[in-house]
Amino acid sequence: MNTIKALTCDTGGTILDWHSGISAKLAEIGKRRGIEADWPSIANDYRRKSLMAMTGGDADFQPDFNIDDVHREQIEIVSKQHGLNPFTSADFDEIRNAWYGLKCWPDVSDGLARLRRKYIVASLTILSFRLIIDSCKPAGIVWDAVLSCEAIGHYKMRPQPYVKAAKWLQLEPRECLMVAAHPADLVAASEVGYKTALIHRPLEWGPRAGPPAIGDGFGADYTFDGFDELASAMGC
Repeated sequence: MNTIKALTCDTGGTILDWHSGISAKLAEIGKRRGIEADWPSIANDYRRKSLMAMTGGDADFQPDFNIDDVHREQIEIVSKQHGLNPFTSADFDEIRNAWYGLKCWPDVSDGLARLRRKYIVASLTILSFRLIIDSCKPAGIVWDAVLSCEAIGHYKMRPQPYVKAAKWLQLEPRECLMVAAHPADLVAASEVGYKTALIHRPLEWGPRAGPPAIGDGFGADYTFDGFDELASAMGC
Protein backbone atom coordinates (compact mmCIF):
# COMPACT_ATOMS: atom_id res chain seq x y z
CA MET A 1 0.00 0.00 0.00
CA ASN A 2 3.05 2.26 -0.01
CA THR A 3 2.10 3.86 -3.34
CA ILE A 4 -1.47 4.75 -2.31
CA LYS A 5 -2.14 8.46 -1.83
CA ALA A 6 -5.93 8.61 -2.09
CA LEU A 7 -8.95 6.46 -1.39
CA THR A 8 -12.00 6.83 -3.61
CA CYS A 9 -15.01 5.30 -1.92
CA ASP A 10 -18.23 4.02 -3.35
CA THR A 11 -20.97 5.48 -1.18
CA GLY A 12 -24.38 3.89 -1.78
CA GLY A 13 -24.13 0.51 -0.03
CA THR A 14 -20.49 0.83 0.99
CA ILE A 15 -20.98 3.89 3.20
CA LEU A 16 -24.77 4.11 3.48
CA ASP A 17 -27.15 1.42 4.71
CA TRP A 18 -29.81 2.04 2.07
CA HIS A 19 -31.76 -1.20 2.67
CA SER A 20 -32.73 -0.50 6.29
CA GLY A 21 -33.74 3.08 5.56
CA ILE A 22 -35.77 2.43 2.42
CA SER A 23 -37.45 -0.71 3.81
CA ALA A 24 -38.49 1.21 6.90
CA LYS A 25 -39.91 4.09 4.88
CA LEU A 26 -41.89 1.73 2.63
CA ALA A 27 -43.28 -0.06 5.70
CA GLU A 28 -44.18 3.25 7.33
CA ILE A 29 -46.16 4.44 4.31
CA GLY A 30 -47.68 1.00 3.81
CA LYS A 31 -49.00 1.02 7.38
CA ARG A 32 -50.40 4.50 6.83
CA ARG A 33 -52.22 3.24 3.70
CA GLY A 34 -53.38 0.00 5.29
CA ILE A 35 -51.17 -2.24 3.11
CA GLU A 36 -49.16 -5.29 4.12
CA ALA A 37 -46.38 -6.38 1.80
CA ASP A 38 -42.88 -7.83 1.71
CA TRP A 39 -41.22 -4.44 2.13
CA PRO A 40 -37.60 -5.71 2.21
CA SER A 41 -38.08 -7.48 -1.13
CA ILE A 42 -39.77 -4.44 -2.64
CA ALA A 43 -36.91 -2.24 -1.41
CA ASN A 44 -34.42 -4.55 -3.13
CA ASP A 45 -36.42 -4.55 -6.36
CA TYR A 46 -36.54 -0.76 -6.21
CA ARG A 47 -32.78 -0.55 -5.69
CA ARG A 48 -31.99 -2.95 -8.55
CA LYS A 49 -34.21 -1.12 -11.02
CA SER A 50 -32.81 2.26 -9.97
CA LEU A 51 -29.24 1.08 -10.46
CA MET A 52 -30.04 -0.32 -13.88
CA ALA A 53 -31.76 2.91 -14.96
CA MET A 54 -28.83 5.01 -13.80
CA THR A 55 -25.93 2.88 -15.00
CA GLY A 56 -27.45 1.13 -18.04
CA GLY A 57 -27.23 2.14 -21.68
CA ASP A 58 -24.39 1.98 -24.12
CA ALA A 59 -20.79 3.08 -23.61
CA ASP A 60 -21.58 6.69 -24.52
CA PHE A 61 -24.56 6.96 -22.17
CA GLN A 62 -24.57 10.49 -20.71
CA PRO A 63 -27.90 11.05 -18.94
CA ASP A 64 -29.41 14.50 -18.49
CA PHE A 65 -30.95 13.32 -15.21
CA ASN A 66 -29.48 12.27 -11.87
CA ILE A 67 -30.13 9.53 -9.33
CA ASP A 68 -32.76 11.61 -7.52
CA ASP A 69 -34.82 11.72 -10.72
CA VAL A 70 -34.36 7.97 -11.12
CA HIS A 71 -35.39 7.25 -7.53
CA ARG A 72 -38.60 9.21 -8.02
CA GLU A 73 -39.41 7.59 -11.35
CA GLN A 74 -38.60 4.05 -10.31
CA ILE A 75 -40.52 4.02 -7.03
CA GLU A 76 -43.69 4.84 -8.95
CA ILE A 77 -42.99 2.06 -11.45
CA VAL A 78 -42.12 -0.48 -8.74
CA SER A 79 -45.15 0.44 -6.66
CA LYS A 80 -47.47 -0.23 -9.58
CA GLN A 81 -45.76 -3.52 -10.34
CA HIS A 82 -46.26 -4.64 -6.74
CA GLY A 83 -49.89 -3.53 -6.59
CA LEU A 84 -49.35 -0.67 -4.15
CA ASN A 85 -52.23 1.25 -5.68
CA PRO A 86 -53.11 3.36 -2.59
CA PHE A 87 -49.66 4.99 -2.69
CA THR A 88 -49.95 8.63 -3.77
CA SER A 89 -47.68 11.07 -5.56
CA ALA A 90 -46.83 12.60 -2.18
CA ASP A 91 -45.88 9.13 -0.93
CA PHE A 92 -43.54 8.66 -3.89
CA ASP A 93 -41.91 12.01 -3.12
CA GLU A 94 -41.49 10.96 0.51
CA ILE A 95 -39.78 7.71 -0.49
CA ARG A 96 -37.43 9.52 -2.85
CA ASN A 97 -36.58 11.97 -0.09
CA ALA A 98 -35.86 9.10 2.32
CA TRP A 99 -32.57 8.53 0.46
CA TYR A 100 -31.38 11.83 1.90
CA GLY A 101 -31.77 10.55 5.46
CA LEU A 102 -29.98 7.20 5.18
CA LYS A 103 -27.74 6.10 8.04
CA CYS A 104 -24.11 5.17 7.61
CA TRP A 105 -22.75 1.78 8.58
CA PRO A 106 -21.38 1.97 12.15
CA ASP A 107 -17.72 1.42 11.19
CA VAL A 108 -17.63 4.29 8.69
CA SER A 109 -17.39 7.51 10.66
CA ASP A 110 -14.38 6.68 12.83
CA GLY A 111 -12.68 4.68 10.09
CA LEU A 112 -12.85 7.49 7.53
CA ALA A 113 -11.71 10.06 10.09
CA ARG A 114 -8.63 7.96 10.81
CA LEU A 115 -7.87 7.50 7.10
CA ARG A 116 -8.15 11.24 6.41
CA ARG A 117 -5.24 11.94 8.77
CA LYS A 118 -2.89 10.29 6.30
CA TYR A 119 -4.67 10.03 2.92
CA ILE A 120 -6.97 11.95 0.63
CA VAL A 121 -10.41 10.37 1.06
CA ALA A 122 -13.07 11.08 -1.55
CA SER A 123 -16.54 9.85 -2.33
CA LEU A 124 -16.72 8.51 -5.91
CA THR A 125 -20.40 7.85 -6.40
CA ILE A 126 -23.39 7.70 -8.72
CA LEU A 127 -25.36 9.52 -6.03
CA SER A 128 -26.07 13.23 -6.33
CA PHE A 129 -24.02 15.89 -4.56
CA ARG A 130 -26.90 16.92 -2.32
CA LEU A 131 -27.73 13.35 -1.36
CA ILE A 132 -24.15 12.81 -0.18
CA ILE A 133 -24.14 16.06 1.76
CA ASP A 134 -27.45 15.48 3.51
CA SER A 135 -26.85 11.82 4.36
CA CYS A 136 -23.23 12.10 5.53
CA LYS A 137 -23.32 15.34 7.49
CA PRO A 138 -25.46 14.00 10.40
CA ALA A 139 -22.94 11.18 10.90
CA GLY A 140 -20.10 13.69 11.14
CA ILE A 141 -18.48 12.37 7.97
CA VAL A 142 -16.13 14.81 6.27
CA TRP A 143 -14.91 14.11 2.73
CA ASP A 144 -11.84 15.71 1.19
CA ALA A 145 -13.84 15.69 -2.05
CA VAL A 146 -17.17 14.49 -3.37
CA LEU A 147 -16.69 13.23 -6.92
CA SER A 148 -20.20 12.60 -8.17
CA CYS A 149 -20.75 11.02 -11.57
CA GLU A 150 -23.40 13.72 -11.88
CA ALA A 151 -20.55 16.16 -12.62
CA ILE A 152 -18.38 13.74 -14.56
CA GLY A 153 -21.19 13.06 -17.03
CA HIS A 154 -20.49 9.32 -17.26
CA TYR A 155 -21.55 6.81 -14.63
CA LYS A 156 -19.78 3.86 -13.09
CA MET A 157 -19.00 1.17 -14.14
CA ARG A 158 -17.67 2.90 -17.26
CA PRO A 159 -13.98 3.84 -17.21
CA GLN A 160 -14.44 7.63 -17.43
CA PRO A 161 -15.40 8.25 -13.76
CA TYR A 162 -12.31 6.48 -12.45
CA VAL A 163 -9.98 8.18 -14.94
CA LYS A 164 -11.50 11.60 -14.27
CA ALA A 165 -11.41 11.14 -10.49
CA ALA A 166 -7.69 10.39 -10.52
CA LYS A 167 -7.07 13.35 -12.83
CA TRP A 168 -9.03 15.73 -10.60
CA LEU A 169 -7.04 14.53 -7.59
CA GLN A 170 -3.83 15.11 -9.60
CA LEU A 171 -2.80 11.50 -9.16
CA GLU A 172 -2.07 8.50 -11.32
CA PRO A 173 -4.72 5.75 -11.13
CA ARG A 174 -2.13 3.43 -9.54
CA GLU A 175 -1.92 5.90 -6.63
CA CYS A 176 -5.65 5.53 -5.93
CA LEU A 177 -7.41 2.81 -3.95
CA MET A 178 -11.00 2.17 -4.98
CA VAL A 179 -12.97 1.07 -1.93
CA ALA A 180 -16.34 -0.59 -2.48
CA ALA A 181 -18.67 -3.36 -1.38
CA HIS A 182 -19.44 -4.14 -5.03
CA PRO A 183 -17.05 -6.31 -7.06
CA ALA A 184 -18.15 -4.82 -10.39
CA ASP A 185 -17.08 -1.37 -9.18
CA LEU A 186 -13.66 -2.71 -8.20
CA VAL A 187 -13.18 -4.62 -11.45
CA ALA A 188 -13.93 -1.48 -13.47
CA ALA A 189 -11.51 0.58 -11.36
CA SER A 190 -8.76 -2.02 -11.63
CA GLU A 191 -9.05 -2.01 -15.42
CA VAL A 192 -7.82 1.61 -15.52
CA GLY A 193 -5.03 1.00 -13.01
CA TYR A 194 -6.53 1.48 -9.54
CA LYS A 195 -5.70 -0.68 -6.57
CA THR A 196 -8.86 -2.15 -5.03
CA ALA A 197 -10.25 -2.90 -1.59
CA LEU A 198 -13.43 -4.89 -1.02
CA ILE A 199 -15.47 -4.00 2.06
CA HIS A 200 -17.73 -6.86 3.13
CA ARG A 201 -21.33 -5.70 3.62
CA PRO A 202 -23.27 -8.95 4.10
CA LEU A 203 -26.40 -7.05 5.20
CA GLU A 204 -26.46 -4.54 2.35
CA TRP A 205 -29.51 -6.19 0.77
CA GLY A 206 -31.07 -7.08 4.12
CA PRO A 207 -30.66 -10.04 6.49
CA ARG A 208 -32.75 -12.39 4.35
CA ALA A 209 -30.75 -11.81 1.19
CA GLY A 210 -27.54 -13.33 2.54
CA PRO A 211 -24.06 -12.23 1.52
CA PRO A 212 -23.67 -11.14 -2.10
CA ALA A 213 -22.19 -13.49 -4.66
CA ILE A 214 -18.66 -12.35 -5.46
CA GLY A 215 -18.37 -14.06 -8.83
CA ASP A 216 -15.82 -16.43 -10.31
CA GLY A 217 -12.38 -15.06 -10.89
CA PHE A 218 -12.82 -11.85 -8.92
CA GLY A 219 -9.97 -10.90 -6.65
CA ALA A 220 -9.61 -7.51 -4.99
CA ASP A 221 -6.12 -6.47 -3.94
CA TYR A 222 -7.35 -6.26 -0.35
CA THR A 223 -10.47 -7.32 1.56
CA PHE A 224 -11.77 -5.95 4.85
CA ASP A 225 -14.77 -6.31 7.13
CA GLY A 226 -15.08 -2.55 7.65
CA PHE A 227 -13.39 0.83 7.47
CA ASP A 228 -11.91 0.46 10.92
CA GLU A 229 -10.04 -2.63 9.74
CA LEU A 230 -9.02 -0.83 6.54
CA ALA A 231 -7.68 2.12 8.52
CA SER A 232 -5.57 -0.15 10.71
CA ALA A 233 -4.15 -1.95 7.68
CA MET A 234 -3.15 1.40 6.18
CA GLY A 235 -1.33 2.53 9.29
CA CYS A 236 -3.95 5.02 10.50
